[in-house]
Amino acid sequence: MALTKQINHWAIFLSNNTDRISFVDKIVKGRATDQFSIFNQQKGVLFSLITLNNFIEDDERHSDWVLTKDYNRGIRNLSSGEQKKALLSYLLNQKPDFIILDNPFDNLDIAAQESLRILIEEINTTISIILLISRNRDYLPFIKKAVSLCQDKIELIDDIDLYLSNQLSSKTNTNQSIPKPLTEYRLNSSELVSFKNVTVRYEDRVIVRDINWTINAGEFWQLIGPNGSGKTTLLTMINGDNPKAYNQDLTLFGRRKGSGETVWEIKQKIGYLTPAMTELFSTLHTLEEMIVSGFLDSIGLYKYPTDIQMRLANEWLEIIELSHLKRRPFCKLSLGQQRLALVARAMVKHPPLLILDEAMSGLDDHNVSIAISLINKIAAESKTAILYVSHRSEEGLSAKNIFELMPSEKGSIGKIR
Repeated sequence: MALTKQINHWAIFLSNNTDRISFVDKIVKGRATDQFSIFNQQKGVLFSLITLNNFIEDDERHSDWVLTKDYNRGIRNLSSGEQKKALLSYLLNQKPDFIILDNPFDNLDIAAQESLRILIEEINTTISIILLISRNRDYLPFIKKAVSLCQDKIELIDDIDLYLSNQLSSKTNTNQSIPKPLTEYRLNSSELVSFKNVTVRYEDRVIVRDINWTINAGEFWQLIGPNGSGKTTLLTMINGDNPKAYNQDLTLFGRRKGSGETVWEIKQKIGYLTPAMTELFSTLHTLEEMIVSGFLDSIGLYKYPTDIQMRLANEWLEIIELSHLKRRPFCKLSLGQQRLALVARAMVKHPPLLILDEAMSGLDDHNVSIAISLINKIAAESKTAILYVSHRSEEGLSAKNIFELMPSEKGSIGKIR
């Protein structure tokens, strides 16, 4: 008589100070301990951004199209949702006993998240699932066994519903006002960004069509839209990196694009944060040096800062409650600490515009709560306009204006909500 395959589902709630990669590596290589030793003699596969990026690199190096034979194009040309769907299909074809899902819903729009949830629920009767999540709302209810993993310490969760309801929010130092600006920017207009009937196309494909959108000084905007709708296109036009911005009716900080301004002059007026920036600070620059470098728009310090720049940088460290770590290398901080530091670095010069592109990506609920508190504080106490870009809506974020990109066959159109 054939043995019935035993299915074991586990949810693992992560914190940002956990060595997630080492934990996963032990399970995949059959060296797990405690509750997860049951998987040591089984075949497992890893569904993660790391796995996906490895396939993308091989795809571009060899043009094998391993994941995308059915699409007849390279994986980089697919949306994030399509990429993850193709990866999941490929991994399941390996007939594993279990699959590790590492924050599977990150970087997906709402529709793609729901589509992936359905796919995962369809396979839960035939394969064991180990779900690693940083956000409680990504928990899948069919999983009845769970642990929390914090600083590599595993704690069994007896009551998942109680655990989810007991998570407390955190805030930044609300009693202290944010530091004053070192200098005031002189602008020609209160209109920082103005798109008028802007259309962007690449060859025969229209990305965005007839975009009309104005960001004024001090406003707090959220830019939303599904994967592939053109959010990145608009951001690169604002920060000066997209040549498609020329010959458009686009005004930045009071000057028509292409009227003689330099990319450097544009970037001086923008504070920018994207999760990929953490890789830029891989050397041993201290946290303090990294914050001060925001005055100079440099990666690290290559000239001595002034005394007042140092003082203001340390005031920002107090706001984010990381003064005690100022001598520590930035690359040695936890992900949550790094993200808060990058917000402070972007704000030290009080730029007219602060762009936060997927600022919460990869953060656990504790650090998301702290980051939201910090962003709201900046919005309330400074003249800086904020442009927050994300696939997810965040409870408690005080954005007053929403610009939504809605895809169509003729390119995404924009709507103010």
